[in-house]
Amino acid sequence: MSKTKNHTNHNQNKKAHRNGIKKPKTYRHPSLKGVCPKFLRNQRFAKRGTLLAGIKAKVAAKAAA
Repeated sequence: MSKTKNHTNHNQNKKAHRNGIKKPKTYRHPSLKGVCPKFLRNQRFAKRGTLLAGIKAKVAAKAAA
């Protein structure tokens, strides 16, 4: 004799909400794994350029003051 009930979702919703349905955690810096290497290389140079520009601006502001 075959079984008659093939599927039920009974109580699953209650079980899911007992501890709350949580959103996935978002991290401050998402992983760059799988990102285009050409872009990553350019990004590295760009970061260094902006860092140096900021340092030069601070030095110039100190000298002017």
